[in-house]
Amino acid sequence: MVRSCLAFLLLLALWEIVCLAGVLPSALLPSPPEAAAAFRELLSVGMPPGRLLAGHALHSLARVLAGVGLAVLLGVPVGLALGASGTFRSFFLPLINFFRPIPPLAWIPLAILWFGLGFFSSVYLIFLGAFFPIALAACSGVRGVDRLYLDSLRVLRATRRDIWLKALLPGAMPSIVTGVRVGLGVGWMTLVAAEFAGTRGGYGLGYMIMTARDLQRIDEVVAGMAAIGLIGLGLEFILERAARRLLRWM
Repeated sequence: MVRSCLAFLLLLALWEIVCLAGVLPSALLPSPPEAAAAFRELLSVGMPPGRLLAGHALHSLARVLAGVGLAVLLGVPVGLALGASGTFRSFFLPLINFFRPIPPLAWIPLAILWFGLGFFSSVYLIFLGAFFPIALAACSGVRGVDRLYLDSLRVLRATRRDIWLKALLPGAMPSIVTGVRVGLGVGWMTLVAAEFAGTRGGYGLGYMIMTARDLQRIDEVVAGMAAIGLIGLGLEFILERAARRLLRWM
């Protein structure tokens, strides 16, 4: 914890030094005090204070959690099937590898045509970004289980259900958790870009950053980025705690 705080302080110090040295004008890179003042300003807007920033954050968070949740619900079973079945893997893995390199942003025109500007188009794009790392992590986790454990269970006449519950799922869980964490990060990056393309109702941190850019409020742009980073830290903390409970047997 102390080292993490020191890393943030070092980053702020380097940022301040760059601003004081005049490497970039304040119109292009606000100083840390200017960015902090913009963040405090965002926290004071609305009634009660902070309502506007909280509204943007909650809209973005709902889209991310819905998209990543859907990716977990579909990606984990698909990944487990890919890892456990050679036939399933040989049939579907080339198809997944075909779609995986296509960035979610390339799907924005189709998402808008299919779902319009709103919640569902953003969720669809986030799902696309998070699905592939989650599915491939689950596949890698199953394939990484030591075959000695599986052979031992078969010798003991374990049922297929026992093999899944006592070997494959526990063995794959660390990889699945890693895949979810990666998918969550990709989901945030996808969401902000999707909100750049437009949202119905004008809510979302990406939409807020885009509006601040149009108004030449670079300090608010940086403050919006800081808000995304803080929410990401909170979600990472929650996932880490959940992973410790799920993987306490390790």
